Amino acid sequence: MTITPPAKGVPAKYAAFSGMWAGRLEGAYEAKVAVQTISANSKVTVTFAWGNLGDNNPGEAAGEGRIVGSTLKLGRLPNGADISLTMMPDGTLSVTYALAGQTYRGAFIKQ
Repeated sequence: MTITPPAKGVPAKYAAFSGMWAGRLEGAYEAKVAVQTISANSKVTVTFAWGNLGDNNPGEAAGEGRIVGSTLKLGRLPNGADISLTMMPDGTLSVTYALAGQTYRGAFIKQ
């Protein structure tokens, strides 16, 4: 997984999202997100990976999104999931993963 460091023109509040993050959704389901690129206009590319998640088998999906304020909102992933990641004051990400009528939440820390 390649993480491209943000260029000098990327605002610090966007650059803070860059890197590999890991956590547990609902305290039980392991997941990781790699924020691979961030542009100065707040566009991002990511790869999101999850273990067993409810009725869903482990997998990963690449996606694109945009940072608005303190939240990175991804476009719908190929598996149909909607994901948002909010930067918290303590430097963790509050992650919401919604798929097939189920919503999972968790805190992720930078690796």
